Amino acid sequence: MTIRESMEQLEARTLSPYAALSRDTKGRDRQEELCDIRPEYQRDRDRILHCKAFRRLKHKTQVFLAPEGDHYRTRLTHTLEVAQIARTIARSLAMNESLTEAIALGHDLGHTPFGHSGEAILNKLCGDGFSHSRQSVRVVEVLEKNGRGLNLTREVRDGILNHGLSASPATLEGHIVRLADKIAYINHDIDDAIRARIFKEEDLPGEYTDILGGSVRERLNTMIHDIIENSLGKPEIVMSPSMEKAMKNLRGWMFDTVYSGSVAKEEEGRAQRMIQFLYDYYMEHVDILPGEYLWLMKERGEKRERVVCDYIAGMSDRYAIDMFEELFIPKSWKAL
Repeated sequence: MTIRESMEQLEARTLSPYAALSRDTKGRDRQEELCDIRPEYQRDRDRILHCKAFRRLKHKTQVFLAPEGDHYRTRLTHTLEVAQIARTIARSLAMNESLTEAIALGHDLGHTPFGHSGEAILNKLCGDGFSHSRQSVRVVEVLEKNGRGLNLTREVRDGILNHGLSASPATLEGHIVRLADKIAYINHDIDDAIRARIFKEEDLPGEYTDILGGSVRERLNTMIHDIIENSLGKPEIVMSPSMEKAMKNLRGWMFDTVYSGSVAKEEEGRAQRMIQFLYDYYMEHVDILPGEYLWLMKERGEKRERVVCDYIAGMSDRYAIDMFEELFIPKSWKAL
């Protein structure tokens, strides 16, 4: 018996009857020989962790564009916080922790530079639309490994695609990540906003903090416990109605206070115009794109606008700025 088979048997004995077992996966688009050590979802987790798109997350905006300071969240630290919260919930509910972690680590791989403002402008520019959820799936199915993708299992790709608040993943592990994502970004965005002196903890509406807690630590503890207590032994992952309502309302307050109108967001208009300049330029000069993107058009018949969106969406904030400067900012010169 291989180590993988022993681990699969351990899952079957110890996990919840509602958990997704590795041995029961619906599989991959391209069949592969099984690993002798790692179950399938663990292999997916490892593939995501080692891919290029994951490494680029460290230089992508979470909420605050180009903040001065080392302690503001990036898209990578957000992803790691989501994974930590999701794993805590999954382990407590005896769900498949490897599947949960794989979905969490992959859920934002397709995010653009400059956060949701970058996503919004690409959605406007691209005729087929653009969403980071669909783009994350496109990254793991097509864009990684020079067009081969990571060949992940269907359950992981489903969880990545359906991590939005209104979505409905096929596995309970996907539902865990869906809620962990919201818990993570509400709380770390509050922490970053307080660090940026946009508001103070005591400015948060009491009608929500009375339920959720009066600090980031308390809110994380309260929401995680609420999910575990209301989901234990059940075929669903849920929050209590009062907790869910308070979380959604606090999220709405954050949109009004931080995500839409704060001083820290004032640079987003410039960032969007910069992305539009890059998009227009590459649409006219598509031949200068890296070879793997030209391959997508030639061999797969991909639309030009989709491939240009792929290229821009994959940029880090810094790389997008560097490309803009290289293409549009006049260079100084001197006579020889």
